[in-house]
Amino acid sequence: MKVLQIPIALMFALFLVACGSSTNETGTRETAATKPAAAKSEVPQTVKEGKGIGQTTHVELAANLDDGMVADGKSIFDMKCSACHKLNDKRVVGPGFEGVTNRRKPEWIMNMITNVDDMLDTDPEAQKLLEECLTRMPNQNVSLEEARNLLEYMRHNDKERTGKMDGAVNN
Repeated sequence: MKVLQIPIALMFALFLVACGSSTNETGTRETAATKPAAAKSEVPQTVKEGKGIGQTTHVELAANLDDGMVADGKSIFDMKCSACHKLNDKRVVGPGFEGVTNRRKPEWIMNMITNVDDMLDTDPEAQKLLEECLTRMPNQNVSLEEARNLLEYMRHNDKERTGKMDGAVNN
């Protein structure tokens, strides 16, 4: 029994050291509250353009839907999205997907899927959705490829339900 006490004590000590607070060179902890106000108020150009915040700055959309991407997007939707989102305009936990490609640019949609935390913290449209739904969307660790397939599925859904897709592309 004593043989286990020493390794456990060492692991506990390492855990405490590893989880200690980080400091900058002056020895003070820098948090969002201590950062200069100017840095917080700067709005990225992609947000001003309605593309949100994240890796996706441009999405090339074909006039016709890619059936393979639609099928992959449906699988991802069923696995990661359907518990909180419906394909109609009804809100469950999160908003319904109907008409989303007519309201939001494709870059915004993909950034919301892949970079949800920064979007909810910074993007005004995402913040409005958070106020409306009262629940933060969890990070589902969706890759860019999966997000693109989800977007294609959303385009398909909009075409089926509203007769129109990609209405927000040129807005």
